[in-house]
Amino acid sequence: MSGRTELRALTSVRGIAAWFVVLYHIRLSIAGLPAAWVAFFAKGYLAVDFFFLLSGFVIWLRWGATLHERGFRAVPGFLRNRIARIWPLHLFMLACAVALALLLAATGRAEPDNYPFGQLPLHILLLHNWGFTDQLTWNDPSWSISAEWGAYLLFPLLAMAVDWRRVPSWAVGMAIVASCVVLHLVMARAGAPTLGTDIWRFGLLRCLTEFAAGTAVCALWQRWQAGPTIPAAFATLAAGCMATLWALGVPETLTVPLLFAAALLALALTSGLRANPLDTAALHYLGEISYATYLGHFLLWIVFKLVLVTDPRSVSAPLIALFLLLVLVSSVALYHLVERPAQRWINATPWRKAERTPGVAHSSCNDRPNNLPRQ
Repeated sequence: MSGRTELRALTSVRGIAAWFVVLYHIRLSIAGLPAAWVAFFAKGYLAVDFFFLLSGFVIWLRWGATLHERGFRAVPGFLRNRIARIWPLHLFMLACAVALALLLAATGRAEPDNYPFGQLPLHILLLHNWGFTDQLTWNDPSWSISAEWGAYLLFPLLAMAVDWRRVPSWAVGMAIVASCVVLHLVMARAGAPTLGTDIWRFGLLRCLTEFAAGTAVCALWQRWQAGPTIPAAFATLAAGCMATLWALGVPETLTVPLLFAAALLALALTSGLRANPLDTAALHYLGEISYATYLGHFLLWIVFKLVLVTDPRSVSAPLIALFLLLVLVSSVALYHLVERPAQRWINATPWRKAERTPGVAHSSCNDRPNNLPRQ
């Protein structure tokens, strides 16, 4: 593995993607927003597909070799690390949603469809997007966290069964294509025109296939990182081809996952190069706090509209700017006061150091709990 401490560009892109999701959720409320920008932000849901690929990349980088070499002995440590990463902030935001639902009920504005108390056990256990429901409820963005939990549970089996280091590059590339094609075929057969169709039905499959593709992208980066120029050029070309096909009308269920896989490889290969704008401190910090941004903005938007907005279909520019500032401030607070302390507490066990395989390098893209490229 690389001796570099972190692929900073990937962390930065994670932050940009999280803000794309924020703009997706508020796009229809921004007064005077040109139709072209509304249409552009309407594709913000696709940022989650990049998250899934990126998550597969860094989880393979951090845990692939360890799980392959140590087998089931490494699984408890892996799952503990993943729980520390995703569950505390999810549980905190779920508690906030419960408080909001109780407040709405107490003031005669109960919304049982959006806040069904009977589904709370599924949300607490991160099972709510495994096909048990037929809509997004409580804190809507958490559907992807539920889907990733499914990917984490299956990942040790993949890591123990497949050693990408022993697979020819062409076969690794075909595995990436095959994963994306499987997703497309299933969704196309069901008549799903976009990747955002019926999330409660296709979200888990969407995550599993793209996560698997992300692990293979990481394998290609690992073998090409020493001489990245030519592979990065080909990856950029492949991404451009997929973008062109998408623009020409080829379904996004096929083109977008392949586009993002190629873009992820290009970004990883060029991370750390001189004058890379994605390596700047500001963008990097947005990536650091991106999980808090992703998981916290949706409920904040609901409360913001209840308190400060008279017409949710036409929110003025000053109010939109205020909301975006509140998202940033709340992301910083959630990251430093909830997310990171909870991770340290869960991971602070005497036996955790023994889980790390001697002699195996670890990238801080995933080595530090806060550096996981997640939503």
